[in-house]
Amino acid sequence: MGSGRLVQVAVADRPKDASCEEKKVAVHGAATVRFEHRHGETRLATLYHHDPLRVLMPTPRRDDLPIAVLATTSGGMVGGDRMDIGLSVGPGARALVTTQAAEKVYRSTGSDCRIDTLLSAEDGAWLEWMPQEAIVFEGSRLRRRTRIDLSGDGRVIAGEMLVFGRAAFGETVTRGLIRDAWEVARDGRLIWADALHLDGDVAEALAHPAGLDGAAACATLLHAAPDVARRLDAVRALAEPLEGARIGATALDGLLVVRILGGDARAVRSAYAALWSGLRAEAAGLPARLPRLWEM
Repeated sequence: MGSGRLVQVAVADRPKDASCEEKKVAVHGAATVRFEHRHGETRLATLYHHDPLRVLMPTPRRDDLPIAVLATTSGGMVGGDRMDIGLSVGPGARALVTTQAAEKVYRSTGSDCRIDTLLSAEDGAWLEWMPQEAIVFEGSRLRRRTRIDLSGDGRVIAGEMLVFGRAAFGETVTRGLIRDAWEVARDGRLIWADALHLDGDVAEALAHPAGLDGAAACATLLHAAPDVARRLDAVRALAEPLEGARIGATALDGLLVVRILGGDARAVRSAYAALWSGLRAEAAGLPARLPRLWEM
């Protein structure tokens, strides 16, 4: 962890095998980014960030969208931390927002971490929100909520990915809290809500064949647009050759929902990225490629 947030507390005459206590000051990061269509092109209209969130504005690739990148300067989240993210595109504007790296959610002694993300696409707008994966450590407590508000024929592609533990260290997640909730509304009417909720004995739900069936990672990919039903066959065709992950897709009420599940986090990430890049090309005629940060 960075920024001096963890302070080691010395205890006199402590037994040698006693674990060190830690004092932590919870942080409340925030980021607000808005793009608007002005003078024939999409331009940044609003930019606000507060530690430990930072917003970077790299130069977009040729023929691609303006891009904003969110970075967590603290190195991850611990119990009690909170992040509030607001991303919006005005009428006719088009933009892509991603993250610099995977988000790490460390073990908690009891308090929950919270990530609240609000996405807004107004009439004729296009917004992509594709953060890199969140890695939940053993004993972590995460509450994440993503809400999409659409106006008129505003369109969004958005996704989230969860990785259960650090496979390279042989870590598995057996306890903690993972709540990953979605809400999608168009013109003020809620059209879809969904939540993954794992609490307490997480290992049982992860292993159960009627649950996540031994998955090391899972991802959700959404596309909200009036014509999504026309994209369903194309997404299923994109998914067919992908290996190492189970993929399901359905369309309902102006929303395309894709689920990805697999025993290898790298395979889930690869499928998530491939479907995203293919879908943006199919739905908006954008280049079927990833931001440079995803290719590192």
